[in-house]
Amino acid sequence: MRVDNRLTDGGPMRPLACGRCAALVLVRKSSWQQTSVQWNGGAMALCAEREGAGAAFEGCGSLRDTIREAALRGTIELVDDGGRRPAP
Repeated sequence: MRVDNRLTDGGPMRPLACGRCAALVLVRKSSWQQTSVQWNGGAMALCAEREGAGAAFEGCGSLRDTIREAALRGTIELVDDGGRRPAP
């Protein structure tokens, strides 16, 4: 069995609550272009945008905004920002 250690090359996943519904997920921001999010049952139940989406759920815009703001404020670490920040 091969161990999946793709997320061990940088910072660990950190808890972050969505600014809209307070769903608590684990987040790792590798770069401005790449984000890993780990949902749990409680977060899925709380997510206002996930309700009724079923298997077609493509992501929560409110959580995406919360993650971006947390990265801009430095609340969550950016593993490799390349010295560039996105436009506000």
